[in-house]
Amino acid sequence: TGSNRDEAGMGYAMAAPRMAADGIATLRIDFMGNGDSTASYTDYNYTSAIIDAKAAADYLAGLEAVDADNLGVMGWSQGGTDALLAAEAHPDTFKAVVTWAGALDLTSVAGDFEAAQAEAEADGSYTMTFDWREPLDLGARWFQEVADTDMLEIVANIEAPILAINGATDTTVTPDNAEKIVEAAANDASELLLVENCDHTFNVFSGDFTALYETVDATTAFFQAQLIPAAAEAAA
Repeated sequence: TGSNRDEAGMGYAMAAPRMAADGIATLRIDFMGNGDSTASYTDYNYTSAIIDAKAAADYLAGLEAVDADNLGVMGWSQGGTDALLAAEAHPDTFKAVVTWAGALDLTSVAGDFEAAQAEAEADGSYTMTFDWREPLDLGARWFQEVADTDMLEIVANIEAPILAINGATDTTVTPDNAEKIVEAAANDASELLLVENCDHTFNVFSGDFTALYETVDATTAFFQAQLIPAAAEAAA
């Protein structure tokens, strides 16, 4: 929530070259209204996130260096929620899913959810404040879609295998989120990874990147096994 394409503590910026070295090309995108995006965050919601993920996949599919038939989707925190939504909406596009601390319930993001939703519906938006970035204005449609979406039902409808990774000491998106994702997953190749002594940001702000690199390497291995035909055949 509120992150740009480089993510918290430059976590994604560090992940991308490490994944590329092992044959996994990545495209990182800004959330609407964040980073270099000139759109309004009030227009961000589950539907817009799915549209953006599909647009990113379509762009990747047109690149000569990318295997267009074997694309995955991943996201961190609310981005993990979006990754699950995109995979469920576009099963022919996304053949594997990875979530880093993917959230199943976002009602706590806005504090008193019902009061915040009422304000958004009355005023057009609700201002969400942070201690690490400028405020963001949530639109009424975001509240409605969060309230109406059963994420575990979404997970159960996903055809692709899912790797759910969570910090074992994450208090923002607790580890049971990842456990529930894997329990609900329909694909038997889905996996769970709980990273020990790891918080919601995979400890990137501590200067110790051990947890982050463990997470990146697990992500790479999962995508290799699921998306690279030769790797999948060798594993089989």
